[in-house]
Amino acid sequence: MTHVQAFVIAAVVALGAAPAALAEMCDDPVTQSDMNQCAYRDLQSADALLNTAYKEARARARAFGAENAAQLLGAQRAWIAFRDADCAARAEQYAGGSIQPLIHATCMTELTERRTQDLRQFYVTY
Repeated sequence: MTHVQAFVIAAVVALGAAPAALAEMCDDPVTQSDMNQCAYRDLQSADALLNTAYKEARARARAFGAENAAQLLGAQRAWIAFRDADCAARAEQYAGGSIQPLIHATCMTELTERRTQDLRQFYVTY
């Protein structure tokens, strides 16, 4: 298990235990651990918005036919593989450091937010 995977598991446990406390803490995180947990919370939020945008995009793609929907699915899968690999590479520069999970989660959030905008711009509002 990598350092980042261990962090993700710890963050999920922490988020499930006290969401109100985490929200308050994220207003002004103090420790690196706090910053890491807040970054993971932001990633979860961005991922939820991406899932909504993808569902809307998929519905629009289906309206253009099965081939368009299949191409969107392939593109989304390729994008996920790219995002995961790119963020892992960026975070690897900080391997072993307490900031590594923050770098990873922030990268994932930024790329996820960009993909959400792209999906909405092209498929949902186009």
